[in-house]
Amino acid sequence: MTDYSEAFKDIPGTIVFDATQSRLGFHLNQFCMSLMKAENRERFKADERAYLDQWPMTEEQKLAVMARDLNRCIELGGNIYFLAKIGATDGRSFQYMAASMTGMTQEAYAQMMLAGGRSANGNRSKSEWRNRG
Repeated sequence: MTDYSEAFKDIPGTIVFDATQSRLGFHLNQFCMSLMKAENRERFKADERAYLDQWPMTEEQKLAVMARDLNRCIELGGNIYFLAKIGATDGRSFQYMAASMTGMTQEAYAQMMLAGGRSANGNRSKSEWRNRG
């Protein structure tokens, strides 16, 4: 059986959300899911640090959330579908969030996607067996 998380580590910017990442980000993702309730969103917006301190997340995870550093949140076990709850709480679209993860403006990101997305050049696995054919 192939360990896909290991198999794809050589693709720039790729973090596979596997069992290891799931365990790492369990409390971060549970925090995100808590934002589905209006009263929790209000508590979070009123005092982010106090709300985050109610969760047994790492300090790195809390700081990444407060900085809205979604790439770092993903590195620390966050799942983008859960992290989207933070963007929704902030009144941000998924497109805005994706753009922020690329370092692009929302408009530039939208244009890139409309033009066919990011080039695969430089963003492929370096592993021999995946690049045959």
